[in-house]
Amino acid sequence: MAIDADLNTGIISEKEARERRAKIQAESSFFGNMDGATKYVKGDATAGLIITFVNLIGGTAMGMLRQGLSFGDAISQFGLLTIGDGLCSQIPSLLISLATGILVTKASNEADVGTILVKQLFGIPKVLYIVGATMCFLGLATPFEWYLFVGLGAAFLLAGRSISKHIGIEHIEDEAGLEEEEAEEIRKPENVVSLLQVDPIELEFGYGIIPLADVNQGGDLLDRVVMIRRQIALELGTVVPIIRLRDNIQLNPNQYIIKIKGIQITEGEILFDHYMAMNPGYVEEEITGIPTFEPSFHLPAIWITEGQRERAESLGYTVVDPPSIIATHLTEIIRTHIDELLTRQDVQNLVNNLKESNPVLVEELVPKLLGLGEIQKVLQNLLREGISIRDLLSIFETLADHAATTRDTDVLTEYVRQSLKRAISGKYFAPNEVTSVITLDPKTEQDIMSSIKQTEQGAYLTLDPERTKAIIASVEAEVAKLENLGKNAIIITSPIVRMYFKKLTSDYFRDLIVISYNEVESNVELQSVGMVTG
Repeated sequence: MAIDADLNTGIISEKEARERRAKIQAESSFFGNMDGATKYVKGDATAGLIITFVNLIGGTAMGMLRQGLSFGDAISQFGLLTIGDGLCSQIPSLLISLATGILVTKASNEADVGTILVKQLFGIPKVLYIVGATMCFLGLATPFEWYLFVGLGAAFLLAGRSISKHIGIEHIEDEAGLEEEEAEEIRKPENVVSLLQVDPIELEFGYGIIPLADVNQGGDLLDRVVMIRRQIALELGTVVPIIRLRDNIQLNPNQYIIKIKGIQITEGEILFDHYMAMNPGYVEEEITGIPTFEPSFHLPAIWITEGQRERAESLGYTVVDPPSIIATHLTEIIRTHIDELLTRQDVQNLVNNLKESNPVLVEELVPKLLGLGEIQKVLQNLLREGISIRDLLSIFETLADHAATTRDTDVLTEYVRQSLKRAISGKYFAPNEVTSVITLDPKTEQDIMSSIKQTEQGAYLTLDPERTKAIIASVEAEVAKLENLGKNAIIITSPIVRMYFKKLTSDYFRDLIVISYNEVESNVELQSVGMVTG
């Protein structure tokens, strides 16, 4: 899971993730084999101890009862025989244990057994020094033949000295080879291909925010980024590209910026050891702090210290920590630009996923009726207005029903929205409650329809600039009324006008919700509190 998290946030590449997984798998195999081998050796040793006790007790008893020996003579004779038999029986166990250890170690390497055996037994000079010194000590301090032990000890010491010298020469050669490779790399023409790569989403931050992204310092920003991708997938039904996190020394210590396709979209600034407190609107008592604005929605807020946090929460303030501020800001930016991030390859992945369960539908629609690019535009239109494409089956069913009569992606989007009216109603209208909305004057609707021009590239509005200005002014006035009441601004239009009115107002009111009557469930109660005229 940690490897997948690092891969999703862009800390490691696919190759590095594959190498880490292989290493973990090899370690798991090694420790599993060692566990089995240890149990076997443990059982063999236990059996050897039982046999030793049986031989000692049984031999002593037989010597006293059958041969008439005294207890001292019997235990001396049969004790000596038992020790000899035990030593002889343990030699095979020792060899089996050694062979098992070598083979288990071999399981995690690609080299042959002989190479591994020589490397493990004679690859560390310090081990040879210890063995040689021990044998020399045994030859001089014990009754053993001194020349035999001292000779073998000297041989181990000389072997250790030789190997140590050989390792030093290899180390020098490796350093020289590394320097030569670096020099050769410098002499090569610069590889600029990697510089052409543009990341879909980037989060750059100053050095003061690094602790929030550093797991070793207790930062959880990486985990929050992973949760953002999961949240967007569940909410909008599309996969967010990998989000790159980078530190940038050119930024202020507490500053961060968010880029989409290499272009800076927004920025923010936090105080690392402070909390942001926001008044939800009903708290009368004020607390002292540093005035600021919440970066996601530009709401007034104040920075407070850790000691003020408990009091602010008790008064009713909404208190947020710095990682949550950055994560919320990043989430809102992704929601706003998710339609730009949906590529043809992403659409192809969605099609392949749907094809596994509904191959007939996909084969009927793609590419016979619609191309991949046309489906991409329909999905982008839905995401641009915050409509989830998770129910891809219903979307493709609707496209298959209407693509034979029109290939206009805007018109097809309207058909799809009408088929998703249950989801749209559930998103904007509360059940068993009357929702206040704004309607569109029928005369204004008629004027918009009469100003639509059809071309081969699609339809567009040719509305008079003065009339457009009047409509926008009316929308602004009606929307302000609902916002002052603390309600979402929702405008209801006829189905044929909805997409053109949305295009007309999108440059002035990006978050304005425009819904047609055919996208509202029959059990939803609406109350018109204003009308847009022009």
